[in-house]
Amino acid sequence: MQFSSDVLVPLALTLKVAGFATLLVFVVGVAVAWLVARRAFPGREVLDAAMTLPMVMPPTVLGYYLIVLLGRRGWIGGWLHDTLGITLMFTWQGAVIAAAVVAFPLVYKAARAAFEDVDPRYENAARILGSTELAVFARVTLPLAWRGILAGTMLAFARAMGEFGATLMVAGSIPGKTQTLSIAVYEAVQAGKDDMANFLVLVTSIVCILVLVGSGRLLRTRYA
Repeated sequence: MQFSSDVLVPLALTLKVAGFATLLVFVVGVAVAWLVARRAFPGREVLDAAMTLPMVMPPTVLGYYLIVLLGRRGWIGGWLHDTLGITLMFTWQGAVIAAAVVAFPLVYKAARAAFEDVDPRYENAARILGSTELAVFARVTLPLAWRGILAGTMLAFARAMGEFGATLMVAGSIPGKTQTLSIAVYEAVQAGKDDMANFLVLVTSIVCILVLVGSGRLLRTRYA
């Protein structure tokens, strides 16, 4: 029973954190990707670099930035705490934000590439027929780009599941509250619980492999 709870609780928490993080990066990532892919404005390349930065920046550095922003004395965290009484540090919501920041570039880059592959002539034809920009996006652009976006979203989910460094710094390792699978593996290794660590690694690997296989099939179908 103890072994089961040690596995199921971190697994359930990881799926919840990764799910909310993926939903967040999907909404924001697709919106920013469409803006960068379809609109020309000063500083567009700088924005693109900033959106991609979490992909190459060390997770501990990202975690430090998040602490500066979300801590009780941070720019955002201080306002949330003083105004609304909300604390994000050492909570599963903080883990969601950390995972979302790390996984964001995967959705953003995939969505931008997918939007840029859409032939603008289809969009212009819809505009000539009287469609609004929202209708063009919903009925033309998104249906033509959805495979690439979905593949990037699946990769972001897998990345959010495996996030460790930034999550540990922002949310800590509180069993049953903020201890995700990757952190549980670290704790098991530190405690010398090799059987537990091996099983947690196996569960994480299986889920990530399934996600990668699914995203790979989507990409092959897209370019077939």
